[in-house]
Amino acid sequence: MNQVKFSHFFRVVLAVGLTSGCLAVQAQAVDLAAAEALLLTNKCAKCHSVDKKKDGPAYKATATKYKGKADAEAKLFAHLTTAPTIEIDGIKEEHQKIKAKDDAAVKNLIKYILSR
Repeated sequence: MNQVKFSHFFRVVLAVGLTSGCLAVQAQAVDLAAAEALLLTNKCAKCHSVDKKKDGPAYKATATKYKGKADAEAKLFAHLTTAPTIEIDGIKEEHQKIKAKDDAAVKNLIKYILSR
């Protein structure tokens, strides 16, 4: 009888664990089409690419730089929305702000970059 109770308990724990795992994945999901459209409309490809350095770092390099850092999204959000001064080949210039309909679109873009 105890084995039956344990088996039922194990199934419940497993179901709860799988459900919460699926919800966590959904919360982290990136809307690829929206992120890529935002990159296109803001002409990000002029200076950035997914895997090759151009004038700016590749998204993969940015993802590697911020991997495991708790403040990654906050730092990238500030960088993309405040037009900081950057240096390209020794010349300082203002980084273009991301023009988006709302903060959620920018945050989706950040998740896209960090997932590369």
